[in-house]
Amino acid sequence: MVDTGKLGFGELSALGPVEEWPIGRLFALASRMSGPVVWRLIEKHGVSPAGFFTLRMLLAEDGLRAGEIAKRLLITPASATSVVDTLERNGHVERRRSEADRRAVLVHITDAGRTLIADKGKPIGHDLWNLYDVVDEGDEPAVRRFLLNLIKRFEDYPEAKGDCA
Repeated sequence: MVDTGKLGFGELSALGPVEEWPIGRLFALASRMSGPVVWRLIEKHGVSPAGFFTLRMLLAEDGLRAGEIAKRLLITPASATSVVDTLERNGHVERRRSEADRRAVLVHITDAGRTLIADKGKPIGHDLWNLYDVVDEGDEPAVRRFLLNLIKRFEDYPEAKGDCA
């Protein structure tokens, strides 16, 4: 049985068995559980998950500031700096001053970083596919509609104004 207290949900036994929970609560639980599982899955390939996602990001859009990497990975700027430091020490990225704004330092993927993604990307992708390939073919249209509608709601949700404490 799922220990919801460890996941930050508190005591939810009043909701009854997990199998009877509302869809939204099940989605929240699955979302909360997915992050740590995905990170462990990537780590088993000998790669730092934050480093892997940073390199994938730079492969798609090279030359980002560490602050932008932090924003996209939903981590603190200090954590992003630490990830970039490690990637740089391992030869997977390099920092360079921006040609357009000499004050800005941009992070660029190196050939070694590209090689790492080429070597590890497929096996990690295969494992992720196997992890998420749990929807029966007959259920797929309903699950797809649910997720697309939820994504649309998230996109349409107004941005918070000010601090939400």
